[in-house]
Amino acid sequence: MVTIRDIAQAAGVSPMTVSNVLNKRPHVAEATREKVLETIDRLDYRVNVAARNLRRGRTHTIGLAVPEIDRPYFGQLAAAVIEEGARRDLNVVVEQTGRSRESELNALAASRVRMYDGLILSAVGLGSSDRDLLRVDFPVVILGERIFQGPVDHVAMANVEGSAAAVSHLIARGSRRIVAIHDHFEGDEVSVSSLRNAGYRRALAAHGIAYDPSLVVEIDEFTPERGAEAIARLLTQGMRFDGVFCVTDYVALGVLRGLADAGVDVPGDVKVIGFDDVEFSKYVVPSLSSVNPDHAFMAQTAVELLAARIESNDREAVEIVSPYTVVGRESTGGRVWSPLN
Repeated sequence: MVTIRDIAQAAGVSPMTVSNVLNKRPHVAEATREKVLETIDRLDYRVNVAARNLRRGRTHTIGLAVPEIDRPYFGQLAAAVIEEGARRDLNVVVEQTGRSRESELNALAASRVRMYDGLILSAVGLGSSDRDLLRVDFPVVILGERIFQGPVDHVAMANVEGSAAAVSHLIARGSRRIVAIHDHFEGDEVSVSSLRNAGYRRALAAHGIAYDPSLVVEIDEFTPERGAEAIARLLTQGMRFDGVFCVTDYVALGVLRGLADAGVDVPGDVKVIGFDDVEFSKYVVPSLSSVNPDHAFMAQTAVELLAARIESNDREAVEIVSPYTVVGRESTGGRVWSPLN
């Protein structure tokens, strides 16, 4: 490999002069600059950008650790982060943690080894009791619902408010017996399901509708298969309902399939709404109403916070909650709706 010293020797100048030319510094005579550049071309010298960045303490690479790359929401999030990173001349390396606390801790520990300038971590395994483990000496931004008031910057969704608005949307369309589908949570546990269930209950109470635990269905995975199975069980049991609030759009996809297989008309007999407003929601039949948590805002804010941390990591941590919109489509027979309308 050709080095700066090789260039200097061939051009008859000092290594410092070659460095000055490569970095476009002033005070190099034009004839000398041309001679150095000609020598660089002749010897086919290539700047080792990675080595130069390491000497400067920067790699212009950040990590994004997400639970599952193959889920539509996280794929959409990753694309938005990559796009936002590119605007700031940051490369993004995406890794999968598999919803595991251990893997999320490994992602934190390995960030230094992998020479990231910082890490955006979508945490679902780590919880509030783990917040002290986030006291690391490199830039980190947390996404998600599990860790509030931690030592690092945090970008979260308006899970309670967005879910309450989604259920209010169903109620405004005439639904009164509304099924909620989410996974199991314990007591005061903070999770996607606990927060969205809180929003579900808040909306029922606000509209004077009694909470009925028989209408709450727990599933063990956020997948279309589990959504279809859950709705099939309710129909087999003869459960009467006229609305369904799904913890995610991915689950709602299965609910729509299960209702269609049973000959239940959506939105005529049952209205369905999800959460996340992933891209496919516009194109299923019927198109799916959903809560849009402003993916672009979350990606932009997370990257902005991380970039600021990379420049200076000595300020107080901040928590930012994204705005949201309820998008009414064919599955609720509605239009774009928000609490302000």
